[in-house]
Amino acid sequence: MNSSARIPDPLPTEDAPVNMRKVAVASVIGTTVEWYDLFVFATASALVFNKIFFPAFDALVGTLLAFGTFASAYGARIVGAALFGHFGDKLGRKSMLLISLMVMGAATFAIGLLPDYATIGIWAPILLLTLRIIQGLALGGEWGGAVLMAVEHAPANQRGLYGSWVQIGVPAGTMIANLAFLAIASMLYTEDLLAWGWRIPFLGSALLIGLGLYIRLNITETRAFKQAKKTEEQVKVPLAEICRKYWKQVLLGGIATMSTGASFNIIVAFGLTYGTQTLGFSRPAMLSVVLASCALCIFMLPAFGALSDRIGRKPVIIGGIIAEALVAFPMFWLMDTRELPLVFLGYMLLMTAFAANYGPIATFLAELFGTKVRYSGLSVAYMLSGLLGSAATPIITTALLSWTGKGSSVAWYMIGSAVISLIALLLLTETFKRDLSSPHASHA
Repeated sequence: MNSSARIPDPLPTEDAPVNMRKVAVASVIGTTVEWYDLFVFATASALVFNKIFFPAFDALVGTLLAFGTFASAYGARIVGAALFGHFGDKLGRKSMLLISLMVMGAATFAIGLLPDYATIGIWAPILLLTLRIIQGLALGGEWGGAVLMAVEHAPANQRGLYGSWVQIGVPAGTMIANLAFLAIASMLYTEDLLAWGWRIPFLGSALLIGLGLYIRLNITETRAFKQAKKTEEQVKVPLAEICRKYWKQVLLGGIATMSTGASFNIIVAFGLTYGTQTLGFSRPAMLSVVLASCALCIFMLPAFGALSDRIGRKPVIIGGIIAEALVAFPMFWLMDTRELPLVFLGYMLLMTAFAANYGPIATFLAELFGTKVRYSGLSVAYMLSGLLGSAATPIITTALLSWTGKGSSVAWYMIGSAVISLIALLLLTETFKRDLSSPHASHA
């Protein structure tokens, strides 16, 4: 026998064909849990935190402090994106994804155990703020890892589809968080809700975290990262690398994504407040509109993600951004009729535009960067968009309504956000035919 002949070693289990259905389910459940934890805090901020953690202040100041605590996570997300992105590019996507999920779960569960102001005084809001910041750090690392597990595992011609599954976590998490509090509030007296009932949605998240961890433990590391590590195509400090060489992709990617945060917050936050406090709808009526539009969004996101695999990311995203601008005024005209079916129509118009924009954007951002800096670049760009869009929107829209007394004034803000995002997007190159195995990032 020829001694030089060698039978190839069998492929290790981790290199076996990937079950994309399992990857998609892991992506949806994981991000849904993360966004549930985030949004259940937002709901609690509006309903109970001003009363149990900030009771020494008058009602308005207490509410502002509660929402200020909520907003603190946006700054922490940037830090989390840099931190988890660094280790995700150095050690792997899967490990950071599991750690971020456990950190988020621990922080959310701990919030459910916090003593209130009456028990420990000023330490109650301090601990609440600390845990909120930890939530933000975890989310900053979670989203990028989830996107890469889906996109880097996916076949090249289906990256848009599987990347869009990660995005389902936003409307799904919003729905579950609102339904959880709605169910608790409907079963308890106000006194019981404030005394202990509000803790249930936070403590109950432990079950969702356990499910998410179980599913994600059975997903292998991505081939793109393993190849980069095997060929030593890694950099010592990925964040420094993107700041030095790829800052344009990060900055333009974050700005291009900004209008998604503005649109979604107008749908789920400002629209709810405007409908109840200005137009006189009951909270259950407006909440039903929000939840129904979120439910439909869950189906639209993968549809637009799949479309981006056929015609490209930019045409679909551009269509979504333009649609956001075009439906801005009609949405408020429909709401101002005070007819609930027309309010729902307005919501669906904007939600459809949002889904077209948001569905492919995760894959688009991932494709902007090479393997060696992809986790860091993707995460920082997206969390920057949250700071520019989601964090600023509640403050700006509330101020506009206060100054003008008209919800339609917010339409100008929507249009402005869309125009800025569109300009940034047009300055970036198309990505849907890019080879994700390349260690080098693309040019803006």
